[in-house]
Amino acid sequence: MPPKPPMSLSRRSLLAAGSISFAGALGALFAGAGPGSGAGSRAGAGAEPRKGAAASTSAGARTAAPVSGNGYGPLVADPAGLLDLPAGFTYRVLSRAGDPLLSGEGAVPGNFDGMAAFDAGQGRVRLVRNHENRTTAALRVPPVEGLTYDPYALGGCTLLDLDPAGRVTSERVALAGTAVNCAGGRTPWNTWLSCEETEDRAGTAGYTRDHGYVFEVDPADPRRSGAVPLTAMGRFAHEAVAVDPYLGVVYETEDAFVEPFGLFYRFLPARPLGGLGSLRAGGELEALRVPGLANLAVVDEPGSEFPVEWVPVPDPSASGTPIRLQDFGPGGITHAQKLEGCYWGDGGVHFVSSYSRTREGSPADHHGQVWFYDPLRARLRLDVVFGPAADVQLPGDSPDNICLAPDGGLMVCEDGGGAQYVFGVTPGGKVYPMARNAVDVGKPGAPEWGEFAGVTFSPDARTMYVNAYTPGTTFAVTGPWQRPRP
Repeated sequence: MPPKPPMSLSRRSLLAAGSISFAGALGALFAGAGPGSGAGSRAGAGAEPRKGAAASTSAGARTAAPVSGNGYGPLVADPAGLLDLPAGFTYRVLSRAGDPLLSGEGAVPGNFDGMAAFDAGQGRVRLVRNHENRTTAALRVPPVEGLTYDPYALGGCTLLDLDPAGRVTSERVALAGTAVNCAGGRTPWNTWLSCEETEDRAGTAGYTRDHGYVFEVDPADPRRSGAVPLTAMGRFAHEAVAVDPYLGVVYETEDAFVEPFGLFYRFLPARPLGGLGSLRAGGELEALRVPGLANLAVVDEPGSEFPVEWVPVPDPSASGTPIRLQDFGPGGITHAQKLEGCYWGDGGVHFVSSYSRTREGSPADHHGQVWFYDPLRARLRLDVVFGPAADVQLPGDSPDNICLAPDGGLMVCEDGGGAQYVFGVTPGGKVYPMARNAVDVGKPGAPEWGEFAGVTFSPDARTMYVNAYTPGTTFAVTGPWQRPRP
């Protein structure tokens, strides 16, 4: 039997007091948004496996399990060796990389990443899933006529339809010919914005077209959205987006881990809240400047607040110089390493910096930050800090995809070294393990576990969907999820 993923010292300290700091209770962080809100926070239903998919009751009989400082209790080893969950929770496998797509278009692509779920009516759900494929990917997104941007790019999105019982009734390509599709975000008009996390140009790595764009996907009918880059939203290593449902402003994170690191952007559409295709009309791209603060990493006190400015991006297409290297004037611009998850809630946008490392050129170390931008007050606030008390020598607590949970708190996908978890955070600031990837993808004597991605909840808050990036697997998790608490 392969070794069970250990809970490293960094994770033990994470679950104990002191390794995560909060700006008081997390009520403000989670207020005003339900489980279906924000990027990475969409839906599903209790799912039975399709033909050939594994099902496992990984944690015994269903029982009442109120959220506490220990969450739903300790994780129970899965006899099937796929997904460890607390007692009372079960999972179903909806999709696996390499299996045949039900559409007959080819194999299910690999590298499962960001995901969203949409209400398809009458109890049905549509899941849109990114595939973060680079040029070396073994399982590409099959090119489909009318849905392919660059036939030499291997990434894109697939679409799963679920019936009211949670069974997969169809699985097909929704977008192809894009590169390194990481996360994204949903729009108020119920489409998915899929983000390319690359800046490669035509002629690089065999590509025939420029990459580094956002693409809109219509889950109801992908052919209506096609494969059209939203060029005005900028060409950079996109991670995630969140759309202001009142004003239509789109906030964007840049996942750059090399100096001078990425920026936080806002896009002002020419046709705000205009529905499918409206973002093609263009708009203005701006970057966040915190006066006097060159890098967000140096802030380590939760509750710290700053006034901000928005500076026009000189060349959104990055035709000659990457945006983060462009001249923003004498005031400069504010950078941060590894800007990733992004979602809307509480009248503003929350976004994540996964980590910051001085050995890689950052001015300070941390294992993750969660920031909140209030557009009405034009203020930026640090809400959550992960480490460095979590042990700088054992990184791996790095938050990535995030979503709101049924208890009113947060679910956080981990993307670091060692064992990989989905962590929950209660509204009162307690951190607990919710799931652990039990599949060892490492070499003999060197165990390794793939990250989680795309965590999301159903509109009725009865099912959590989450992807294991490697090996590509989409899970539906059901159990005694709790309603929001103080």
